[in-house]
Parts: sequence; C-alpha cells; structure tokens
Amino acid sequence: MTSPARGKPVVVAQFSDLHVMAAGQRNEYGVDAAAGLMRCIEHLGALDTAPDLLVASGDLVDAGTAEEYRRVRELLARVEVPVCLMPGNHDRRSPLRQVFHDQDYLGRSGRIHYQRMVRDLRVIALDSVIEGREGGDLDDVQLQWLDDLLCDRPEQPALVFMHHPPVATGFSRMDRISVSGESAQRLGRIIADHPQVRAVLCGHVHRSVQALWQGTQVSVCPSTAFQARLRLGPGRFEASPDEPPAYQLHYWDGCNLATHTVTV
Repeated sequence: MTSPARGKPVVVAQFSDLHVMAAGQRNEYGVDAAAGLMRCIEHLGALDTAPDLLVASGDLVDAGTAEEYRRVRELLARVEVPVCLMPGNHDRRSPLRQVFHDQDYLGRSGRIHYQRMVRDLRVIALDSVIEGREGGDLDDVQLQWLDDLLCDRPEQPALVFMHHPPVATGFSRMDRISVSGESAQRLGRIIADHPQVRAVLCGHVHRSVQALWQGTQVSVCPSTAFQARLRLGPGRFEASPDEPPAYQLHYWDGCNLATHTVTV
C-alpha cells in the first residue's frame, strides 16, 4: 500500500469531448460547444483551490481542422493551470501538432503518449485514436512503453488517461465504437499486473460512467460541450440538451483517489 502523502493532495482536472468548432459555428445538434467549454473554464478558475493540472482527454475539436485548433488554443489560453492535451477520434494529429507546436510532449510524428509527474503522482496519457475511424486501439509501442514505465517504478501511484473506455458501458452504440477488444485485453493484463494504477480515466461517451476493471477504477468523464441521452442498450446517439456541460476533478491524497463530477 502507498503511504499517505506528506505534502498537499494532488488535484487533476479533466475536460473531455470539447468538440470546439470555428468561431460562431454550432454543431449538428445546435450546440455552441465553445460556450460550454468557457463555462467549464470559468468554473475551474473560480474553485477555492486551483487544480495542479488539467488534462483535456480527446475530441478537442469537431472536425480536426487547424482553424478549430486555433480556436481551442485561444480558449484554453484562459486556463491558469498547466494543460496537457490528448487526441480523440474527432482529432487529427498533424494539425493538432501544427497549432500547438510549442508543446513538446505531443512529439513530431506517430501516436501521442507521454507521462507527467505531479508531485508523487504519475499521470500517463495513451493515444487510442485510429484516424478516420470512430473506434480505437492501442498499438504495440504504447503498450510496451506503458508496461516498462510501470515496471520501472512499481511503488509510484499512477493515473492512466485514454480517450476510448476499455470497458463496456451498456450504451451499445458507444460500446461498438470503443477501443478494440484485443487492445482492451492487452491493456487489462498490464493494469492487473500493476496495482499502482489507481484509475483509468477516459472520455468519448459524453456521460459520466464508473466501472471496476482489472482491480482498478475506470471513470468516464462527461463532455464540456453536451451530454448524450442515456441509452442502456441499442439506440442511436442523441444529444441531451437539458443536461449541462460538465467536467471532473480527480483528488489524490497520497492513498486514495476520489473523483468529483462537476456540472456547470
């Protein structure tokens, strides 16, 4: 067991499924995604205690264009804490890297994966995106990198972020376009071997979902843009306009992780 932290707790904020479009545009559901993001940014900025880090866990923009990434960069510039970006299935790596060219952790080519230390907590990002497809997978390079990283410091508590959940949520439309079964199995074996992974933190579903998996917690963050209408079973994806934008705060006290879903 990890002993309690001697310093102050670590708080990691998570925004997901931002779906930002060019200025003045609304999506097919009539939603101004940028307005929802701004509500979340303003709420985050008004918290009594600022988070240590914000992870934006994919679908940063809606169509993957440079114009949209310039818009999301403009909006995220108002966040007063460090920000880490991850791609989702709506993202495209080349324009993302082009617009955020000063963010070295995004790399120059290939999939985007990295780690970030926040005091005693290791924050790990994986790239589950197959460009041009809604579903995802994890490649051999990332899975080996993750296993080596966790083997190197087995006593170091870690959070693993990825866009697509590795578990079924019961929302069959989204489960069909989640991470591949093979990738989920291979990742699951790594997670089961490394109990220092305190949670796998995802997005994609546009709803808050919690699950136990491979000895750890899987938490799916709702969207800063719009939520999906709840459907347990078959049915198409529909926006739920009455549900507000939301994000999550992950509170690590050195021993336990608590996740708060924040609606704005």
